[in-house]
Amino acid sequence: MLTIGKLAEAGGVGVETIRYYQRRGLLAEPERGYHGGVRRYGERDVRRLRFIRSAQAAGFTLEQIGELLALDARDDRPRARALAREQIAVLDRKIAELAAARDALARLARECGGGGAGPCPILTAFDG
Repeated sequence: MLTIGKLAEAGGVGVETIRYYQRRGLLAEPERGYHGGVRRYGERDVRRLRFIRSAQAAGFTLEQIGELLALDARDDRPRARALAREQIAVLDRKIAELAAARDALARLARECGGGGAGPCPILTAFDG
């Protein structure tokens, strides 16, 4: 059994993040031990915390993560799959935007390296 500090360490987050997830209903807040003792967390809590962090890394919002957790409890794979497909579409749009930004910056860097007269194209592009 783990303290909140050890749970946070196992999940790679801070204690306040654990408390935030608890307020959002994503993580359970266990009862205190005898006589108001320390709350103890188990391996299930560690797995759930790691799921939350992994889902966030995949771009899911906390609201979507809450829905995914609820879907898991109901074994609603079709809706979970739909959420994943929606997130893939979001990521594809972001990838396209980043690729366009990279291409534009590469073009500006080439123009800047051309050594022509006047201000650097990189500086003028971001001048507004």
